[in-house]
Amino acid sequence: MLQYIVKRLIYAVPVALAVSVICFSLVQIAPGDPLAVVLPADASQEIIDQTKARYGLDKPLVTQYFLWLGNALTGDFGISIATGRSVSAEIASAIGYSLGLAIFATLIALVVGLTFGLVAGYNIGKPIDKIASAVAISGVSVPSYWLGVVLVVIFSVHLGWLPAMGAGINEDAGLSERLSFMVLPSIALAAMPAGIVTRSVRALVADVLTKEFVNALRAKGLSEFQIFIHVTRNAAPTALTVIGVQLGYLMAGSILVETVFSWPGTGLLLNNAILTRDIPVLQGTTLVLALVFVLLNLVVDITQPLLDPRIKRT
Repeated sequence: MLQYIVKRLIYAVPVALAVSVICFSLVQIAPGDPLAVVLPADASQEIIDQTKARYGLDKPLVTQYFLWLGNALTGDFGISIATGRSVSAEIASAIGYSLGLAIFATLIALVVGLTFGLVAGYNIGKPIDKIASAVAISGVSVPSYWLGVVLVVIFSVHLGWLPAMGAGINEDAGLSERLSFMVLPSIALAAMPAGIVTRSVRALVADVLTKEFVNALRAKGLSEFQIFIHVTRNAAPTALTVIGVQLGYLMAGSILVETVFSWPGTGLLLNNAILTRDIPVLQGTTLVLALVFVLLNLVVDITQPLLDPRIKRT
């Protein structure tokens, strides 16, 4: 197992380097001039050259990449062109909000997905299975940002139960008030992974229940609850894999949802950076989110054999 962990860590290095190249290159080839945000329309060539030198944009792209990568390895992603603040500070401030939202949404997705998946898997072909499957398909099909808008209209505008936007970050806000700001965006984010987990667990449970060992357990006189525990243990590794990947997607793919709810996370940070073509923020945030995704996959790979000894890792 230790050998496998070391191998995965070694394999993660070239993946991370490839990700850094892609993050740097895609931002560079995007249309538009990043300096248009900070320079007046009638700026002289001398001022333009000085500004380019300040942000390191006067050097060849290969040189820019290696300078950026070297600084990134020390946690320095440069200075935001739009705000003049440290990119590292902006990412550090935003990623905590995104991580909290993603974890909350993941917990919702895991509870809903496991519950619906287990119920549907135990009742294949019955009305409750069809209802659970319909809900799962709806969760996968409905765009999260559209669902977010619908939730705001219903629960904020019409019913007035929950706040529509923001994160409740003023100093006087209590824990319950802060959590109330997370409910709607978390539900919007959780809909798709909940549907995916439901369908995955349903298929796996239905398959496990046809195995001979289940009949053997019943023949030995085990109660249905004890058999349910065995079935759940068999479904857990697959559910973990799915939810681990989905957590990465929630961290990296929440731009529209965070924008709808004005949630001050990495999604909103990326959205603002795209609108202003703030290259340092785009590069730094994209790289951090991509590395988080790689790390989550590594954690899932390592955790799977611990939950299911049948999975061999060498």
